[in-house]
Formats: sequence, C-alpha cells, structure tokens
Amino acid sequence: MNKLKCTHCGLEYDEELMIKDGENFFCCKGCQGVYYLLKDEGLDSFYAKKGDVKLGRPKEVKDEFKKFDRDGFKKRYVKELKNGTCEINLIIEGIHCSACVWLNEKVLHRLDGILEADINFTTHKARIIYDPNGVSLSKIFETIASIGYIAYPYDKKAGEERTQKQRRDYYARLLVGLFSTMNVMWIALAQYAGYFSGIKEEYKNILNIAEFILATPALFYTGGPYFKGAYYGLKNRFINMDFLVITGATLTYIYSIYTMITKSGEVYFDSATMIITFVFIGKFLEVQSKKKAVDTMDSLTSLLPSTVIVLKDGQKIQKDIEEVEVGNILEIRAGEKVVLDSVIVSGEGSFDYSSLTGESKPVFKKKSDEVLSGTVLLDSVVLVEVKKAFSDSTIQKISHMLEEAMNKKPKIERLANEVSGYFSITILSIAFITFLVWMFYLHSGFERALIVGISVIVIACPCALGLATPIATLVGLNQGIKKGILFKESSFLETFAKIDTIFMDKTGTITKAKPKVIKETILKEFDKNLLYSLISSQTHPISKGVKEFLGKKEELKLDSIKNIEAKGIKASFDDKTILAGNKKLLEDEGIEFEKEFESSVLIFAIDGEVVAFYELEDEIREGVKEVIKSFENFGIKVIMLTGDHKKASSKVAQEVGIKKFYHSLFPKDKANIVKEYQDRKKVVAFVGDGINDSVALGLANVSIAMGGGAKIALDVSDIVLLNDDITLVLDAYKISKETYKNIRQNLLISLVYNSITIPLAVIGYVIPLVAALSMSLSSLIVVGNSLRRKVG
Repeated sequence: MNKLKCTHCGLEYDEELMIKDGENFFCCKGCQGVYYLLKDEGLDSFYAKKGDVKLGRPKEVKDEFKKFDRDGFKKRYVKELKNGTCEINLIIEGIHCSACVWLNEKVLHRLDGILEADINFTTHKARIIYDPNGVSLSKIFETIASIGYIAYPYDKKAGEERTQKQRRDYYARLLVGLFSTMNVMWIALAQYAGYFSGIKEEYKNILNIAEFILATPALFYTGGPYFKGAYYGLKNRFINMDFLVITGATLTYIYSIYTMITKSGEVYFDSATMIITFVFIGKFLEVQSKKKAVDTMDSLTSLLPSTVIVLKDGQKIQKDIEEVEVGNILEIRAGEKVVLDSVIVSGEGSFDYSSLTGESKPVFKKKSDEVLSGTVLLDSVVLVEVKKAFSDSTIQKISHMLEEAMNKKPKIERLANEVSGYFSITILSIAFITFLVWMFYLHSGFERALIVGISVIVIACPCALGLATPIATLVGLNQGIKKGILFKESSFLETFAKIDTIFMDKTGTITKAKPKVIKETILKEFDKNLLYSLISSQTHPISKGVKEFLGKKEELKLDSIKNIEAKGIKASFDDKTILAGNKKLLEDEGIEFEKEFESSVLIFAIDGEVVAFYELEDEIREGVKEVIKSFENFGIKVIMLTGDHKKASSKVAQEVGIKKFYHSLFPKDKANIVKEYQDRKKVVAFVGDGINDSVALGLANVSIAMGGGAKIALDVSDIVLLNDDITLVLDAYKISKETYKNIRQNLLISLVYNSITIPLAVIGYVIPLVAALSMSLSSLIVVGNSLRRKVG
C-alpha cells in the first residue's frame, strides 16, 4: 500500500486512510483545519520553517491527553465559573515572539466551546475560558500540540523552579565565557608578541589549538542564546543584533579554523571569544534584573485567608473561600481580613480601607453597612452576610483588571536594537559587496577577499554597539542598588528617562499612612500616665498615634479593662472610671461633648468629664516637597491620585506643592486616569504602595512601588524602592536620565568609530588582527565613557 505524508503534521499513513483535498493529503480533520487557518492568515511559511519536524497526529496522541479529562485533574487546575463555564491557566512552551502568541490564540479561538483565550507574552501563561459541554480539555491540549507547542497546567511552584533553572543556566554560560576569555587573552598576548618579534611555527600551532579549544565552548555554549535569537529574528524576517554578533563571531571563528589548519595566517579566536562574552554579560544582567513571572491572582489571593468561618444552625463550620455561597453568614474577628463582599448583620466596628481605596482613616461600619473584600476589621467581632461569591468579589475584580493592564502594557522600543537592526543589514551588505569586489573585480583571490570581508565584519562587529546599552545600564543598575533602588528590567532605565507625567498616590506614598497627633487640647489637668496605660494595649492606628505622641510613660495597673467594640476602651483606677475613644463612646456613656472634628480624634474622659482630646492627621513624608519641586523643574507634571475626600486631599496637595490632584478615587478610577493620559500620548509613571494602586501600576509606562507597600504592588511594579524614602523616586529618575544620556553617547561613539574604520577595512588597509584590536579599542572607549561619570 502506498504511504503518503500528511501536509500538516508530516506523519505517514496508508493512502486509503488519508483525506484528499486537491493536491494535499491530511490524516484527520484537525490537521486539515489548522492547515487552512494558517493559509487563510498568510502563514504558509510555517511549514518551511517546520522542516521535517513531525507535529504528531491528534488521533494517535488522543490517549495521551485523556488524563486532562479526569476529575482529579479538573479539581486541581480547573475553576468553575458562572453559567457552567470553566477557566484554566496553562503555560505554553515554545513561544518566542508575538507571532507565536497570535497563532496559538487564533487556533484556540477556532475551537467550538472556547469563549476566551488570552496569552501573556512575558509569562507564556494562557488564560482559557471554555464551555465544557462544547470542548474537552484533552481537545484543547492536543490542538496546541498539533501546531508544535507544548502546554501544561500552570503551577506557581513549577514556574518558580523554571525561572531558577534559567538563571542557573545563564550563570553557567557566563562562567564558561569568562573562563574562556581570560585564558584565551593570555594566549593571545603571546600570539601578538610573536607576530611582531617572531615565533616558532610549532609553538604557534600549539597556541592556535589552545585558543581553538577555549573559544569553542564560549561561542557555542555561552553564545547559545544569541544563536537562538538570531534564528528567531530570521524566522520573523528581521536582522537583529544577535544575528550580527553571531555572524561576526562565527565567521571569525571559521576563518581562524581555516587559518589554523592551513597555517596560512593569523588566528582570531580571542576576538570571537571576547565578542560573545562581553555582550553576554549584558544579556546575563538583563535576565538577573528581569522581574519574576508572577501570577497576580496568586499574589492577591495570598493576601486573603484560604478558609473562613461560616455559621450554620448554631454551628461554626470552616469552609474554603471558593465554597462559600451567597447568603452564608460569616464571623469576622479583630485583625482578620474580609474575604467576600458582604453586609454586616450583627455588630459594628472600624475597618481599614487603606489597602483598597487609599483612605488613611479607619471607616466605621454598623449593621446593614456594606464591607468590601480586602478590608481589615480593626476591632470587635462582627457577623456578615455574603452578597457576592469569591469570583465576583471586589478583590477578584481588581485582580482581573490588573491582569488586563499588564497584558496591555505598551512595548518599550530600545534605541540600541532599532539602530543595530539597520546597522546589521548595512554591515553585512558592505562586507559581502567588499568580498565580491576583491574576489571578482580586483582578482585578489579567495583568501585575500575573505580576509578583507571578514575584516569589515570584525572591525564593525557590534561589540561596542552591543556594549553601548548594557555597560551604561550596568553602571545605572549599580548606582541604583547602592541607593536602595531596584530596577527590575534594565529597559526601565530608558523608559523612566522619557516620562513627562508622574502620578503619585497620597496615602503611603506622599504620606506615611501613620496618623500623627497634630493638636492636643487639655481641658483639665490630668495624669497622662493614665491615658498612656489605657491605650497601651490597643493596636488601633489612632491609639498608636497618641501613644507615640505621649512618649514613654509609667504604665499603671488598671482594673476592669473593657474594650468597647468600634468605640474605644474603658477601665477604672483608684475608684475613678476612665475611658478613651470616639464620640460614640461618649454618647453611650451619657457624656455630652458638642465639638465637631474634621480629622480623626481620640477623646479622654475621667469620671464622666472630658479632660483632653487629640486630633490626628496622616504625616507627610520627609522630602516630598523637594521631590515634587525638582520634578516640576525637570518639566515633568506631578499629579496626586487618592481615595481620600476632597478637603483632606486639598490640604495635602497644597502643603506639598502639587497643583493638580484627583480625589475620592477607586482602583478603576486611577487606572482610567492613567489610561486617559496615555491616550494623549503622554509617557506616565505611577508611584504607589497598596492593592488599590496595583491596577494603575500595571497600566503605567513605568510603575514604582514603595518598599513598605503591599506585596501585589511590589510584584507588579517596574521599579522598587527598597525603603520608604520618597526622595529615591527622584534619584531613580536622575539615574535613568543620566543612563539614557550615556546610552546615546555610546551609540554615537560606536557609529562614528565605524564610519571611520569601515571604509579603511573596505579598501584593504586593515587586516583582521588590526580589526580585532581596533574593535577592542572601541569597546574600551564605550566602557570608559560609561564609567567616567558617577550616575545619579
């Protein structure tokens, strides 16, 4: 029986089993559908690039994917949504570019039953929402496999292990490159000395072989990522800097092998080794500083308990948050986070909304009031009725908005890559034309033409161009670390230097998120040791603020201490009743006190008489005024965003010198404002610290998190201040500005150098040895320019 190859997957089957479609043959309908999808979208080149790789036939591999339909797998990795739909998160291996993302999304969307399929290029994570009645998990997995990619369920621990594995791999490559470079340069010194003073042929051959042995692992192991980058650049019809690095190093390496074997000239293994190793240092730094591929869902969920206490028929039952249903009654104690959007049915208390809205003052909630997920009960015990399931809760909505914001983050175009793209094509063209001219027009012979052609590539080899960015950014990154600033990717140095608008959250960024006594009013003299002793056992921020104001006092022994839910504290001392709290506490105790307050207050009373009260406000961070004024002097507009009310916001803005601010904002509002400015072609930075800032942080061109901020803010940010010093924001900008300036200077030096040396190489005045030395000199000039000034 005649066997035929499937046009799509490449596997062979008997002709009678194949689906004949014109001149094409398919083993199944799946292969036929994918083939026409690729053809309709103009991706016919997929098959040329695939070559002889066999993708596998869905009919045959179906058994392999049946495991994904098992109940145990679904329980662990599949999340059931409303209306009977399901969600699964996958990691797709083999994604190298945006075209890969597009292809996978297109193929998945063509499947019946797929409702959504979004793939994050940075993390290679796919979020798929599907109808289990329309498509099975095994079908989803085998469809991805049918176009040459490998999918497996997302697992946070496994993801961290893969990240660590990549870092170890790059570290090993760097060590090999450094070892080879240091040793090959010692041998090269002997080679250079022998070239000018003479050396025996047998010794020269031994040194050549030694250099060859050292250069080989540096080129093919350390340079592995560049070979890969060059391949995928060509695959997407783009000549990138990786291609030029590899071309220069590989041709130098091949020519050196030819010279070593024929013993007809000088070898340049040192040049090949140095090109790869020096440029790889930049690649290694980028991998090290690259932010973790974290899952924002996990980050947000980690802020909440995984179980809650549900009251049912007088019994307390512990349930997973996903199992809680609308209408269930939950018990929440002081210090616990609210997991689900609910309404209070019993009790009252003060809730900390700072992580959700940015509001610095505790918010008092009573029966029938709504409380949102992500807030913290500061005192008392309350019972709440669940109004929204976990998947619909406020904290989950923020999570989804954050994920969308991260996926829509604008792409950063690196100046070095743009220049090197055109530079690479130009140099390769010049080198090839030079070779042809010397070979056929000047009739100088193959060896001479090859030497001149390689000289052009070697002297113009983008070692200086490749170092222009990483060396300058290395200096900037080091300066940042010394000052307590962490740039998660070196590219953010460039982007931050280009901003024209900077948004600052108020609470926790401009202010310290720690209420401070601004006014003490003594109505009647009293022993402050009494007040100190009364509030010492309290963890409420207002009590802490007053305690800090009072300073160290003698702690007296009080009797009958009683915490009054969401109101204050009461005790007795020497037959006197003392209490400290809010106005509601006074009303309950029958104490009249008519004064109104615009800020937080703690009132202290002895035997039914108010003797003192303390007004508190959040404290402005040191150095904020100077930072804002400096940004304005740089021509950068500073805007404050906050969840606080207008009066408090206006006061803070006026105090720190901010001319424009937005108040009473929720997370989505902040994100919308950032997006609005970006739509006006503004390059914006956002400085924040809480969950309420995470969506805007993810959307901004550059996001900056205060060191003491919420974990989610740190995860999603591009720049992290390792402490809460606001002046570091200005330092980060200065470092970025100077670094970007250095990058441009280095690129200019490299291009000027090449414009002088390349013509000399073309006309044959430069041999590869001199070209290599000249190339090294250009690298030293670039390095020297980067190091000559202290950035920031």
